[in-house]
Amino acid sequence: KPQLVASNDRFSRFLEEYCPVVTETYYPTIWCWEGRVQTLLRPFITSRPQVQYRNELIKTADGGQISLDWFDNNDSSYYPDASTRPTVLLLPGLTGTSKESYILHMIHQSETLGYRCVVFNNRGIAGEELLTPRTYCAANTEDLEAVIHHVHNLHPSAPLMAAGVSMGGMLLLNYLGKTGRDTPLMAAAIFSAGWNVFESIESLEKPLNWLLFNYYLTTCLQSSISRHRQMLEKLFDMDLVMKARTIREFDKQFTSVMFGYRSVDDYYEDASPCLKLKSIGIPVLCLNSVDDVFSPAHAIPVETAKQNANVALVLTSCGGHIGFLEGIWPRKCTYMDRVFKQFVQAVFEHGNKIFSM
Repeated sequence: KPQLVASNDRFSRFLEEYCPVVTETYYPTIWCWEGRVQTLLRPFITSRPQVQYRNELIKTADGGQISLDWFDNNDSSYYPDASTRPTVLLLPGLTGTSKESYILHMIHQSETLGYRCVVFNNRGIAGEELLTPRTYCAANTEDLEAVIHHVHNLHPSAPLMAAGVSMGGMLLLNYLGKTGRDTPLMAAAIFSAGWNVFESIESLEKPLNWLLFNYYLTTCLQSSISRHRQMLEKLFDMDLVMKARTIREFDKQFTSVMFGYRSVDDYYEDASPCLKLKSIGIPVLCLNSVDDVFSPAHAIPVETAKQNANVALVLTSCGGHIGFLEGIWPRKCTYMDRVFKQFVQAVFEHGNKIFSM
């Protein structure tokens, strides 16, 4: 059974009643139970539901643009009135977009419940042009704030919550830690967030993890910015950035410089959600596996979470990073998908029971 960490009895009872999956035994797929195997195989094993998006480009204060992919769900029989249709804002991982299978599954789950979804694609990675020499990072929440207020202003009468995966979850936690209760979001769900960036990076630099994950992700980061080389060369030595062989080297040469940090360590401290957990002012459910090499078990802030009545952690012993595969042939639905579906439905349909916390 997963470990449920929540200091607030009302929040715990709410989850047990309306999101019972967090108390059920999780049976990982027996032939790929190890965390790294789960992490590597999930993108290949899980299906890719068909989703028809409507794209919207919004302008930012600095002259840049952000690409949003909307799933309007206009055929919703539960919520035929678009002005009050509940909306879920989805934040993909480090180099992820609205095309990731885990995002498509979240939209599929939301569709069955009648909800609308909008995917926040980080700057420059979803096919749109960079209009300014700026991309994104886990610590800078300006773009996310702009997107949340844009979505809320479009549908002010519609309930709004957010779900973030991996770096998307870190960004969402950092935003919530900064804003406290002052947010249009009702609640948030976080999946496989890296809580302490120093510990995450150290874990990913172990030889096997570097070979399986770190080097590949570094090349993905480089690939995501190489298309914008002409724009970024105004500020960066791109030849040096393209020589990076680890995420830390990339962040040292590129990310920390772009966002004005004195060092990569200063950036990593600012990007670590564990330091902002006490300030979160809305209900947040966070799912992690303790065998996730991106977020080692000892770095999950269990004691800090117990000090905030708004926070609940669900910790599984297996599942890897955005894995959570279950069943003999786990194509359709993962444990993570079920947690997402039940929690989102619980918030939108029974949320008044926790909002008086």
